[in-house]
Amino acid sequence: MRLFVYSMREFDELPCFEKFCAKYDIDFDYTTQTPCLENLKLCAGYEVVDIITTIIDRPMLDEFHRLGVRCLTTRTIGYDHIDTEYAKQLGIGVAHVSYSPNSVADYTIMLMLMGCRRMKHIMERAAVQDYTLKGKLGREIQDCTVGIIGTGRIGKTLIRHLSGFGCKMLAYDIYESDEVKEFAQYADLDTIYRDCDIITLHAPATEDNYHMIDACAIEKMKPGVMLINCARGSLVDTDALIDGIENGKIGFAGLDVIEHESGLYYFNRMGEPLHNPKLAILRSYSNVIVSPHTAFYTDEAVANMAENSILGAISFMKGEENPFLLQ
Repeated sequence: MRLFVYSMREFDELPCFEKFCAKYDIDFDYTTQTPCLENLKLCAGYEVVDIITTIIDRPMLDEFHRLGVRCLTTRTIGYDHIDTEYAKQLGIGVAHVSYSPNSVADYTIMLMLMGCRRMKHIMERAAVQDYTLKGKLGREIQDCTVGIIGTGRIGKTLIRHLSGFGCKMLAYDIYESDEVKEFAQYADLDTIYRDCDIITLHAPATEDNYHMIDACAIEKMKPGVMLINCARGSLVDTDALIDGIENGKIGFAGLDVIEHESGLYYFNRMGEPLHNPKLAILRSYSNVIVSPHTAFYTDEAVANMAENSILGAISFMKGEENPFLLQ
């Protein structure tokens, strides 16, 4: 099998690809460039193309097909950046990956604790040598009710880790899990919105979930609620979120993802206009932390992403049972 990797990060991903391609006897090459119509010729002669978060639309899929690409594998859990239905029509297999759920689960707890202790406000004031206590009074997480929306691998891991803090937990998912029931109680969304001091999102980006946190949902929440999103930006209506922050309904937001982040995160945009004014608004608040989609970013997760993207492609090319195949 011949594999071509786009958007390779030489400082962390390349050693992983060298290790695992040698392990599985894979012939590979790469570019640090993101895939676009102008550079797809680089993958000519390769059956498998490995990408990350770049939007792969119909014109790009047509060109992949013309070049003889048989499988497209993305080093991400999410795959909403790929037109999977059109890929299926062209006969191109699409695979995604799984990686250590500890990475996102622990990052989520970090954001919760930072929200509880008003950490951004404390650090901003310390930076100008204001060491007074007024406005810095926090709360203890064990006194909070936490709502977890989405109890897949990451949601389950979060619940297990969070159980050690002693807080009450309510969970929501279409498919309930006995493992989750050991630590949390399942409830409907309206109950979570009404009763929870902290709400954290771990649901996939689907049509049904688009803007699940909208003005109506925020209106049902407790005054001063803390909202954490380490899942997908499209789950939250940014305009409604900003309104909720402005009117005090949202007491804290910890956002590792935002709407319209494609083409922004993972690039050096220093000195450039970002063409995302809502991001600038969110970053201006002392009760909002915005990080650039880095919750996943641990050494274990990066290794998992590289290896599983390779394994998904191998299984597809061999016609074997494939837990990573999307179609």
